[in-house]
Amino acid sequence: MNRRKTNEVFIKDITIGSGHPVAIQTMYSLPLHPLSEREWYEQLLFTLRSYATMGCDIIRFSYPSSDHFETFRAICNDSPLAVVADIHFDQKLAIEAIKAGSAKIRINPGNIGSKNKVREIVSCAKDHACAIRIGLNGGSLPVRRRNEDPVAVMVETALEYTDWFESWNFDQTVLSVKHTDVDYTYRSYKELAKQCSYPLHLGVTEAGSIVSAVTRSTWALGRLLSEGIGDTMRISISDDNMYEISAAKEILRTVGIEHKGIHLISCPKCGRSTFDSQSFVKKVEHKLLAYKSDLTVAIMGCQVNGPGEAAHADIAITGIGKRVFLYMKGKLVKEVLSDTAEEELMKAIGEMIDAQ
Repeated sequence: MNRRKTNEVFIKDITIGSGHPVAIQTMYSLPLHPLSEREWYEQLLFTLRSYATMGCDIIRFSYPSSDHFETFRAICNDSPLAVVADIHFDQKLAIEAIKAGSAKIRINPGNIGSKNKVREIVSCAKDHACAIRIGLNGGSLPVRRRNEDPVAVMVETALEYTDWFESWNFDQTVLSVKHTDVDYTYRSYKELAKQCSYPLHLGVTEAGSIVSAVTRSTWALGRLLSEGIGDTMRISISDDNMYEISAAKEILRTVGIEHKGIHLISCPKCGRSTFDSQSFVKKVEHKLLAYKSDLTVAIMGCQVNGPGEAAHADIAITGIGKRVFLYMKGKLVKEVLSDTAEEELMKAIGEMIDAQ
């Protein structure tokens, strides 16, 4: 697949644009606490490490108050993921977040205030090697233009802001033009990709619950990615962040950009099912994201499809009644207990990876 040629932008240890891998992003969904609450902070770092293990690259935090400065600075220092600060309205908060160590900030210059205030942010970002995402969406268009075509308005506004940044000799810029409407989203990114060489952060804003968010994002972002457009992405889901990460990885694999990682096959539950494959998948699917090897794992619930799918998978678990069978490369290896099936599956995956 021919990827769109863009500028390179550096976000901590990650380089985006210019053919580098598409970076996966999510956003921390809870308020920050004082750094003195050590139990909360240790749990936060554990969560971030889990996201990193699953394949996430970038984590965005809201930074709404100076009260969070010490906490945010510690997060920037300790996080295994590149940290982005989400800023609205106040250029002082943007400057604080940059000085705290943020690898990138996300702003909409239109709600910061005067052009001079935006310039203060850009100057500070330049001094601290911090990237900036100009983030526009359908709900934050200039008031005077809200009755116009949102695609044209978002693209023209984004390019107007990049002109500002370029006049201030700043080039570590990422752009996003999200909309709740998938067609507007698709068309906006397509048009923006024609008119600039900046990396693009893909997303459908306020996309809804798991089903609606994944469907809408696949339709809009999957097409863009298949056309070589997109350098970072977030699948915005009104649910656990783990779903955002796993959905992003699956979209990248589906369109052929990402080839590493486990390809999971599982059957829907039906009247023939005698093994609860759905519950088993829910227990293991996020753990499987930690593996980078190109393997196919099948988890099947009955004797009809189970053996057949097992024959084509690298590793398979098939349940029939209270009996659970483990297959490797299509061959039945052992019968295992249902309460040890997860452990046996993980052990088999580890052995196969070690043997590669």
